[in-house]
Amino acid sequence: MDIKRLHREYKKSGDRKVRNLLINHYIPLVRITAGRLKSTLSSSGVEMDDLVSYGILGLLDALEKYDIDKNVKFETYAQMRIRGAMIDQLRKFDWAPRSLRQKARQIEGAYRDLESKLGRSPTDDEMAEFIGIEKESYIRTLGDISTLSMLSLEEMIENRMEVRTSALSHEWTVPHSSQPEELAEEREVRDLLRKAIEDLPERERLLVTLYYYEGLTYKEIGSVMNVSESRVSQLHTRAIMRMRNRLSVHKMDLNM
Repeated sequence: MDIKRLHREYKKSGDRKVRNLLINHYIPLVRITAGRLKSTLSSSGVEMDDLVSYGILGLLDALEKYDIDKNVKFETYAQMRIRGAMIDQLRKFDWAPRSLRQKARQIEGAYRDLESKLGRSPTDDEMAEFIGIEKESYIRTLGDISTLSMLSLEEMIENRMEVRTSALSHEWTVPHSSQPEELAEEREVRDLLRKAIEDLPERERLLVTLYYYEGLTYKEIGSVMNVSESRVSQLHTRAIMRMRNRLSVHKMDLNM
């Protein structure tokens, strides 16, 4: 099957049969993207089939808007749209309980305040004492709010750039605008984010690299790092909080 030819034919004719051939070809990409996101939503009740359905909406959007004459692989462009559609639907249906959102706000606000007070990143012991809970309870909460923290970071970056992103991932090498001022802002955000990742402790930097750049699931990352999936989730939350604080220095919107 000549995929490039199908893309050109669909762009020219809009033929539904051609579109369906393309959809069938890229369904595995939708499932892979859904599987990665589902691995971070294990206790949320969100079904894999629902994520795939949301992702197909993103795939359709990508097929409509993809410019085959630009030097960008469709898979790179589409994955961003697919994941974005999934996240948009999760936000629309407000999948996270209010109590979980309150926990996330409490933890991230406390982290920000304590880091400012100490002049460095607080330890788990210091965070638990500051909040007034047992350390074990604090660590469990880090795992519970992992996905919320990740999505809020992505939303914060999207608000700044005013485009759909796949935060932190290699898709950021693809310019989203042709306007000089907007391109300059995109470069600034990417540079800030890159610096925030470089400043992470080694294990958290490895986790971020494996998840966002290499496309590994929590289970696969756990195997690489020789830790449990729940520990990966906790480390992910901690990395996100560190990065949010670094980016907040540059006056990005921190509303969840």
